[in-house]
Amino acid sequence: MNNAQRPDPDSPDVGPAAPDHRRPGDPDFYRQLKTEVLDGRLWLDRAIVLAYAALAGAVVVLFTLLIERAFGLFSAMTARAWWLPLLWTPLLTAGIVWLTRRYAPMSAGSGIPQVIAAQDPSLDEAGQHGFVSLKLAAAKLLLGTAGFAAGLSIGKEGPSVQIAAGVMLRSRRWLSARSLTPQTLLVAGGAAGIAAAFNAPLAGVVFAFEELSRRTDARFSGVVIAAIVLAGLMGISVFGDKAYFGAVDIAPPGWHLLLPGLMVTVVVGLLGGLFAKLMIITLTGGAVRGPLPRWAAPMRPLLAVRRRWPIRFAAALGLMIAVIGLAAEGATFGSGIEPAAQLLHGEAPPAALAFGPLKFLTTWLTAWTGVPGGIFAPALATGAGIGYDIAVLWGDGGNTALIAIGMAGFLAAATQAPITSSLIVMEMINGRPLVLSLMAVAVIAAAISRMISRPLYATLAASMLARFKYSRSS
Repeated sequence: MNNAQRPDPDSPDVGPAAPDHRRPGDPDFYRQLKTEVLDGRLWLDRAIVLAYAALAGAVVVLFTLLIERAFGLFSAMTARAWWLPLLWTPLLTAGIVWLTRRYAPMSAGSGIPQVIAAQDPSLDEAGQHGFVSLKLAAAKLLLGTAGFAAGLSIGKEGPSVQIAAGVMLRSRRWLSARSLTPQTLLVAGGAAGIAAAFNAPLAGVVFAFEELSRRTDARFSGVVIAAIVLAGLMGISVFGDKAYFGAVDIAPPGWHLLLPGLMVTVVVGLLGGLFAKLMIITLTGGAVRGPLPRWAAPMRPLLAVRRRWPIRFAAALGLMIAVIGLAAEGATFGSGIEPAAQLLHGEAPPAALAFGPLKFLTTWLTAWTGVPGGIFAPALATGAGIGYDIAVLWGDGGNTALIAIGMAGFLAAATQAPITSSLIVMEMINGRPLVLSLMAVAVIAAAISRMISRPLYATLAASMLARFKYSRSS
């Protein structure tokens, strides 16, 4: 090679290639910019998802307005004729159960287990719609409203999860194939339902990842949060930006509350675990993982009666719920939010000392009937009543801190979702001074509950999924 052909060693174009310091999987800025900003189809998918999120929030707001009117009607009827629930509640309960079993069996119960079951990867599109769909959302809305008109001890939060998830899942038909998975849409919708129902967006975010799904791709967490924000804005636009229970005057806890607070924690942990155990036994017929425990053996004939005559059984339980409600001067009818609010504001509702145990009983009996309805609000009310009872026993019945930690602890024990439970109560009462106490109580109560019962929603979801697959194969 002559000098003319020999390359110049000082030339920048000569020598070994510069090392590429990028590792496999590192983002390419310009490629990501083109994908995230300049992709028109991606922006259309985002717009569709956000529009459905806003629609889901609006439907939950509509559900809230309907159940308020329905329970107001029940209260007005009871005020005119105190004995009317003895006829009205069992008859309407039987009618709701008949309609549910005939036309929308998967709308029964809370709705949260259905959303968890619909995320099973073995289900096809038809299987997912067997648990969550617009049809089931409409049935949940109407039958849940009827449950409030009957005075049953139910809440709107679980139904709101299934309703909002059904609306969000419907958006999948308009999205591109590379867009969000059905599982992500279900999680986003369910969390949006909690946020809109409780006006608690932070609790909605945590609920999405603590209870609904632990497998959601982190890339789509922004979509989940956006759906929660939009659904929450729908509620704020109608009901205002205020805490669910209003401004509650709670002093920061001190060492003087250590012993009574520990007593509340242990009691609600034990009772919440028992509640979850009873729910699992009665709603699955004792068919989950072996025979009934020895202490529950007397329930076996009742389980057989429910299987054979579900409508009559529901009417009988409706009559029991009516009798208990009348004995409690109406305090146990409905979600129980109003009596809980009275306790938090230093007022004593009717039958205040008996309110917690009676609310526990009526909520369990209502769930056993098989009507569509949730347990979040009744569980909060039960915890408030138990906290009040222990506060009275301790000689400080007006201590709202013990009532608040009773709410968080019982809900955490019943659902075994401690972070969600503590944040829900914190946002509902605007209780920042109690945030660490609420979290500590919720974690301990959930740990006690796990010694007694399996996780409520996951167990019910597994039972539903097994029955659904069996029915499809037979």
